[in-house]
Amino acid sequence: MALQTQRPLKAVIHGAALRHNLGIAKAHAPTSKIMAVVKANGYGHGLLRVAEALSDADGFAVLGLDEAIALREAGYDQTIMLLEGLFHADALKIASAYRLSLVVHNEHQLQMFEADNNPGNNPVEVFMKVNSGMNRLGFAPDVFSTMLKRLENCANVIGITLMTHFANADESMGISDQLALFDQLIAGTRYPKSLANSAAICRYPEAHADWVRPGIMLYGSSPFADATAASLNLRPAMTLASEIIAIQHLKPGDSVGYGSLFHADKPTRVGVVACGYADGYPRHSLTGTPIAVNGHITRTLGRVSMDMLYVDITDIASAKLGSPVELWGNQVAVDAVAQAAGTVGYELLCAVAPRVTVEFTDV
Repeated sequence: MALQTQRPLKAVIHGAALRHNLGIAKAHAPTSKIMAVVKANGYGHGLLRVAEALSDADGFAVLGLDEAIALREAGYDQTIMLLEGLFHADALKIASAYRLSLVVHNEHQLQMFEADNNPGNNPVEVFMKVNSGMNRLGFAPDVFSTMLKRLENCANVIGITLMTHFANADESMGISDQLALFDQLIAGTRYPKSLANSAAICRYPEAHADWVRPGIMLYGSSPFADATAASLNLRPAMTLASEIIAIQHLKPGDSVGYGSLFHADKPTRVGVVACGYADGYPRHSLTGTPIAVNGHITRTLGRVSMDMLYVDITDIASAKLGSPVELWGNQVAVDAVAQAAGTVGYELLCAVAPRVTVEFTDV
């Protein structure tokens, strides 16, 4: 018999929320195909669990060859794209055998196709990435036309989609400069295009094009600092929940936790929660981070420990040993926790530790 964990901490993944958020992406871009970004183990939600919930997507975008193969072997027949392409030429035959689509963003990757330019091999669909100003990946504007012609001459390329990535779709700077440069570069071509991430999907319909690539919005987190997920009609796909495992009573002047960072200025009842930074909760989240106990929003106190953190339950009379605690989910937005910790929701979702029990529910 398998041992059951004694810790009450668990991450619950909500399939219905994932499907709902996919529907929001489709509503924003009704004429575009949806490339659901499920890299980083489905943003910490579980690759295959997420893929099952998002099975109506037209494609999946991942980082690693192993992720792509896992999806294909699980029976998913959609487009499966490797966002950084291949790193070694010997992987091209594997990608071809599994009918994977490859981002090509530098000359080294282009040379892989040229060196293997055998019409007898299974052809591969390519997403050619243009560096329109983010300066991360992609062909520079001054070599784009030359590289495109070389790619067109590869007999083992079955199709080409032109893509770029926006640096400031979530900021006031917007996408206008990058979009204008991209449009200038591709003028005269008739290839499909893929441009929009979650932020651009929500705010810039002119960038929707043939493929959109929703990522963080699928998981119920906002891509914007100035708009909540709820205001975008997104639902959290993960609830991180635990319980109170001890209660302490502080007198004025007493402290709690390492470093004595919190000192009570009045009689304070403190709940000790089974969750710490070894579980993925941010250690640099200090007093005041929102948290929910028994359905009431309250605050964390002091420094997060490896396995525990502390919450103010002074005004929650119903709180007792075993009372439910939501670290983030429907009551406490993951973005609110991230903001208090000086980071973003992406990091918290991806950082949930393997030791945390994960449950999947279809609701």
